[in-house]
Amino acid sequence: MAHKDYYQTLGLSKGASPEEIKKAYRKLAVKFHPDKNPGDKSAEDRFKEINEAYAVLSDPQKKTEYDQFGSTGFHQRFSQEDIFRGFNVDDLFKDMGFGTDDVFSRIFAGARSAQQGGRGGFSPRRHKGEDFEMGLKVTFRDAYSGCEKRVAYTRDGKREDLVVKVPPGVETGARLRIQGKGGEGSGGGPAGDIYLNITVGSDPQFEREGDDIVVDSQIRFTDAALGSALDVPTLEGTKRIKVPAGIQPGTKIRLKGLGFPHMGKSGKGDLYVRVGIHVPETLSTDQKALLEKLKSYGI
Repeated sequence: MAHKDYYQTLGLSKGASPEEIKKAYRKLAVKFHPDKNPGDKSAEDRFKEINEAYAVLSDPQKKTEYDQFGSTGFHQRFSQEDIFRGFNVDDLFKDMGFGTDDVFSRIFAGARSAQQGGRGGFSPRRHKGEDFEMGLKVTFRDAYSGCEKRVAYTRDGKREDLVVKVPPGVETGARLRIQGKGGEGSGGGPAGDIYLNITVGSDPQFEREGDDIVVDSQIRFTDAALGSALDVPTLEGTKRIKVPAGIQPGTKIRLKGLGFPHMGKSGKGDLYVRVGIHVPETLSTDQKALLEKLKSYGI
């Protein structure tokens, strides 16, 4: 899950001094304070972001870790509870003419708690754990039939193994959600989710076009001219089809319902046999004579 950059939240560049951070926070806190924006949900959300950013950047230790590990790395080490532990802006808000006893408990949905020798703080609201994103590659045929894959990942510093059911018909770009297997939540919040970004491998024999499949088959010129039967491969085994007389190179013959399953729906796509004409590279004397005779007849 992406996290907002705390410096950008306060309108600062990395390396801003403590004085610049405090000044930027004061300006934005006044602008978006709930008492000045009653009933404005967007201002309330902005106020939360501003306070979270200041809670980190005003604390030397947290700021050092944030600068060192970046936003993603920092949030892997610090929960919402960790971020706000010891955070106190009572005096600062009094200087700005605001009270604090009600606003933080209301905005952050937590009761105030005494910390560090009676200094005021506040408890964060329930916060969902971090979502994880990973890539998962499956074969062409596994994507057709569906499969189970074992996924290994690190969750809160521990190795986890997970068996994932990949549904039939999955295609490259699909995103599978595994609920509740991401990072642990804080403040009693739910665990995050895992999102698997699917890549489907290619096949040397078949092409995929959406939920349809295309396979190339070569026939002789005489079979194309006179018509014939042709055995073609499918993902369900070989199937014999009829090739009509006079078929042209590149013509596709449709086999209904032999394509990929529609993921999450009933039914399947189709399979198309793309017919090519095989031209022999060498001819025997008799074959050449026959073709010359056919040529004389305008064929």
